[in-house]
Amino acid sequence: MNTVVFPGSFDPVTNGHIDLLIRASRLAERVIVAVAVNTSKRTLFSLEERCALLEEVTAEIPGIEVIPFSGLLADFASEYKAQALIRGIRGATDADYEMQLAQVNRSLNPRLETLLLPASAGTGFISSTIVKEVFKHQGDINAFAPLCVAQALFRKQAANS
Repeated sequence: MNTVVFPGSFDPVTNGHIDLLIRASRLAERVIVAVAVNTSKRTLFSLEERCALLEEVTAEIPGIEVIPFSGLLADFASEYKAQALIRGIRGATDADYEMQLAQVNRSLNPRLETLLLPASAGTGFISSTIVKEVFKHQGDINAFAPLCVAQALFRKQAANS
């Protein structure tokens, strides 16, 4: 495959996301990390901050591009001539939801495939929500997110104090 899209809000990026990005980079020459603008979701980090964190943590992964997007994912994928979407799944609930999204995206863009990658054993329990919650309660997030995320969370915390 030439181009795949890995969409998400990445609020913040986690070690689970990074694992999936590394694996996706082995499947395609170009992996576009589509950072979603979701007006129905209140994010901790701004779009610019999320993109900057992703650019920092993916700098050493070949073929990765970080691009913000809003609107329909199927249209975004078409615009960038992507052959597939990469979606991570942690369990049955994720799989059911991702199957529905895959069907919607395929009906909107019949040439677009969705590849569901199961989370690795060491990262399957990690989510952005977990990272924020553990941090909020002064827990150590080093096993869940890259150092730059912890630093960004500390800066955000200090700014809000």
